Amino acid sequence: MSSLTLKQFQDQVSELLLRHRSLLDVLSKFQQSGAATNRSVVKSITECGCIQVHAAKQEYHPEMTLDEAKDVLGTHVSGHLCEQCIEVVSTELGRNLFYMSALSNILDVNLEQVVENESKKCTTLGLFNMS
Repeated sequence: MSSLTLKQFQDQVSELLLRHRSLLDVLSKFQQSGAATNRSVVKSITECGCIQVHAAKQEYHPEMTLDEAKDVLGTHVSGHLCEQCIEVVSTELGRNLFYMSALSNILDVNLEQVVENESKKCTTLGLFNMS
């Protein structure tokens, strides 16, 4: 079975989206799905405990080499999502991607082109692309 392309997924979303076709509905559902994604990660920490957050100031110094910075700077996450949490987080990410695709369809934005443009920008700007 071949991989589904972003274009194919966008087309599929276009065919399925009936109830929330309004731009305002899609914007609010996209935001709501993003919040649900965040909440599923938070529950992985606070209810399940399969991952933990140990946040502190990142000790970056301009004199560091790139390799030194990669070794020092961390994600603040320890542990790994358990099978159940992976399923929940993946479901919420999928819903968020669905509404991102719906928004792209309404605004006639090609997600494959967005990814290609962002990749080119990352390649061209490298570390200067960091925001």
